[in-house]
Amino acid sequence: MTTLNSSVLAKLARTNSASLSTLLLKRGLRNTAIRGVRPLSALDKPMIGPAVTVRYIPAREDIDGSTYSSDPSNFQRKAIDTIPDGHVLVFDCRALAEVAGIGAMLARRLVYRNAAGMVLDGGVRDTVDIASLGFPTYCLGPAAPANLVAHHASDMNQPIACGGVAVYPGDIIFGDSEAVIVIPREYVEEIADEAIAMEEQEEFLKTEIESGRSTLGVYPPNEETLVRYAEWRKTRFADA
Repeated sequence: MTTLNSSVLAKLARTNSASLSTLLLKRGLRNTAIRGVRPLSALDKPMIGPAVTVRYIPAREDIDGSTYSSDPSNFQRKAIDTIPDGHVLVFDCRALAEVAGIGAMLARRLVYRNAAGMVLDGGVRDTVDIASLGFPTYCLGPAAPANLVAHHASDMNQPIACGGVAVYPGDIIFGDSEAVIVIPREYVEEIADEAIAMEEQEEFLKTEIESGRSTLGVYPPNEETLVRYAEWRKTRFADA
């Protein structure tokens, strides 16, 4: 599976979903924010990691039955039991908010596999229990009905749709309090560098606006503003 360089991870941890969305837009990628999902509980740092994907199709009674199966060929269980360290499990739940894509018992297994988090465009059950784990979980909201009511895990580590966004295995998933962004793997290193530069520049532009300057010529910055930024940066990072 894809791994994420520790320096790239550290850079991404200093940015946010809005900046990443803008940088992807500059590359022509408009559909990168997974729609509808929200963090189950407050997070003190972003969720970042390569994607492991699971696709759900509608359950069928003659195949899925009415009780849970521990069959090792079950792709949901296989993904949970084999997810690599630091990866994010992303489920295609077909936007079914009223049915749980996962519950607390399986979420605990992800914690002890040292997964970075999970994203579902569907519901989650045992939400209080999962929230108590402090495990980054993005979903459409609480849902009591069990997975098998509506879902059959048809495959894993194939391209899926989640919240209207294409997710390929190994894509980098970034989640903060505002959104979950899907970053194609081939862009992540250059975007991480640009994100840090963008954050530094925006720190300066905020001081410009707070000093009373008009946004015109400041955001986006014109040549005069960029000259002031260069001088500010020399002073700001003189001791770095």
